Amino acid sequence: MSIRVGFLGAGFIANVHASLLRSCEDVRWAGVYDTDRSRADAFAAKTGATVCGNEDEVLTGCDAVFICTWTSEHPRLVAMAAARGVAIFCEKPLATDLAGATHMAEVVRRAAVVNQVGLVLRFSPAFCWLRTLIADPASGRVMSVIFRDDQYIPLQGMYKSSWRGDVARAGAGTLLEHSIHDIDIIESLVGPIATVSGLSAEFHGIAGIEDAVNLSMSFANGAVGSLLSVWHDVLERESSRHVEVICENLWCSIETDDWWGPVRWQRTKEQGSLEGGALGEKVWAAQLAPVNPDQSFIDAVTGGRTAGPDFDNALRAHVVVDAAYRSAARGGVPVTVSSS
Repeated sequence: MSIRVGFLGAGFIANVHASLLRSCEDVRWAGVYDTDRSRADAFAAKTGATVCGNEDEVLTGCDAVFICTWTSEHPRLVAMAAARGVAIFCEKPLATDLAGATHMAEVVRRAAVVNQVGLVLRFSPAFCWLRTLIADPASGRVMSVIFRDDQYIPLQGMYKSSWRGDVARAGAGTLLEHSIHDIDIIESLVGPIATVSGLSAEFHGIAGIEDAVNLSMSFANGAVGSLLSVWHDVLERESSRHVEVICENLWCSIETDDWWGPVRWQRTKEQGSLEGGALGEKVWAAQLAPVNPDQSFIDAVTGGRTAGPDFDNALRAHVVVDAAYRSAARGGVPVTVSSS
């Protein structure tokens, strides 16, 4: 079965998906639309997609759509796609606020369409192996997590994203737009966050676009942790994550690269390290993650089955982020995170 794939938005992340889809089976390029016609033309030249004059043309001619626009457009476009019964891959974050994300999850749930969200760290070999180490009963209970995420502010460099400096289109800064990835993967590794205390700053002077956030977290299972997320101007550091998790009988970390590691670990009288191709082969051989997350989505559309991470997973990350912003607005007062 051939799946006709359409694109709404033809910027940086759309081109990342296009690269992944080139190696996917059962994909046929349908329409692409972008408010910047030159970007749509460039995307079409690379892929063979047909440039469309509006969003309706794209949705009418596809079985699955990748929504890769600025965040404030996501709710409207998801509703349009769901009304047509089109399978939906939506980039993160879902919406500029929790209310919008909640409504989107309800719309997709009612439409019963296959859906997936671009929370891509769930497919990272490094994080998949870290999750396996933590889940091993020999590791004992998780005690703490320390997570640092830094990236040059994506208004420059390879991202060249002017809209991320516009609060009306982006909603907020580094926590919502970038580190919603981190919140999602932290809960995937450790478990539900119970309370959060947040502080934020705006060094670039863009109102409503925070570029430094520090969160202190407590987890329902008793663990504690911290997340530091920063948008700086060091262009040589495109995106970097450093993670340490300590369990009762395990220390483990991800260093240098959040996809290829190395992942290091230590227990009493045991230590190990995996990185690069060896890490990927280990993870894929154990079927801990698919090699290509976009192929996973296409397979779900072809088979009419559930994809993931889905809108409900993404909504949970929005619940935590909303609590963190409410805490930061009150000077770091701890806020209880809803369990729903």
